[in-house]
Amino acid sequence: MSEKLYTVVEGGSITTPAGFVSGGLHCGLKKTDRNDLAAILCEVPATAAAVYTTNLFQAAPLKVTRESLGNGVLRAVVVNSGNANACTGAQGEADAYEMRAAAARHLGVSEDDVAVASTGVIGELLKMDCVRSGLASLPEKLDGGASGAEEFCQAILTTDLVKKECCVKVNVGGKEVLIAGAAKGSGMIHPNMATMLGFMTTDAAVGQEELLTLLRQATDTTFNMITVDGDTSTNDMLVAMASGLAGNETLGRQHPDWEAFAAAFTHVCRHLAQAIARDGEGANHLIEVVVSGAEDVAAARAIAKTVVGSSLVKSAVFGADANWGRIIAAVGRAGVPVSVERVDISLGEIEVLSQSRPVAFDEEKALAYLQGDTVLITVNLGDGDGSATAWGCDLTYDYVRINAAYRT
Repeated sequence: MSEKLYTVVEGGSITTPAGFVSGGLHCGLKKTDRNDLAAILCEVPATAAAVYTTNLFQAAPLKVTRESLGNGVLRAVVVNSGNANACTGAQGEADAYEMRAAAARHLGVSEDDVAVASTGVIGELLKMDCVRSGLASLPEKLDGGASGAEEFCQAILTTDLVKKECCVKVNVGGKEVLIAGAAKGSGMIHPNMATMLGFMTTDAAVGQEELLTLLRQATDTTFNMITVDGDTSTNDMLVAMASGLAGNETLGRQHPDWEAFAAAFTHVCRHLAQAIARDGEGANHLIEVVVSGAEDVAAARAIAKTVVGSSLVKSAVFGADANWGRIIAAVGRAGVPVSVERVDISLGEIEVLSQSRPVAFDEEKALAYLQGDTVLITVNLGDGDGSATAWGCDLTYDYVRINAAYRT
């Protein structure tokens, strides 16, 4: 889609769309004094939809959020970091329900209109005394400006080094519509969601079924195409809320501006997904793998995800080693048919393989390219029209250091 269909709003945040406020604070769930409890509140009932992790062990907040979304409407999302509330049994489930009830009470909304999300260490019970006191103080922290969005973004981080947010505007039937998002994610990231929490807000009026379908489609080409370490979390969740306060005619797939709205919505997802991959635990480089010429889109996605998720490819990028053999090996083990005599591979603009045969290239030029911030790997299979893009990061010594002492 052409970016002319929408415009990026510099400095925009989840509170830029009409009707939303947010905020965060430190309540004691984290060992440091960083924010660890936050909320987004919509002033009107918002059309809402969500997608979740495919991990069979799903954290208690996911059950609660699915229940709240039974009618496709939300007023608020409350989220904590520092504790995943996953694999915590009946007590953990009770705590998630209590968290929803307390948030609803203090925010002045119905329990059924509150989603709950958690992220952090698995297998430890929430410190509910901290959660209770934090939720009581949270409403006064909510703000519709930049400060509220900043405090929210800081509250959802775990091993993340930077906040992740994006906002765009698009014209729908002569009305300016805003779409924004914020996310966290740095480790335990793999396709079929990732260790990530994502929150999207828009002031568009949009049908609930259409919003859910769009959310799923956008997730498939963005969040489901990133990987950091091959692990899928128990807590992944992406929630979208639409206030409808932009005043546009309700969007559906037959609306003449649906294509522009969908492109803008997907741009926000793509930006957040890339930001998560770039901020992978210990990462020095963003890796982008573009596969073309595949038999179909499914084959292209499988190959792109296999290449970007290969520990050997990731290690080669970390070491600035133009070892294309690791790339071709990943292509060959992706589990989809490939014509083994037709593969072309390039690192940026440096061709290293043509028709599955080595190409002489300047090693020093390749070294300099691989030392850059972003590494583009292109793979052309010559088999069809299928194409896909995946994102990941290099594998560094710091990744092992971070995860060797995650609980301590």
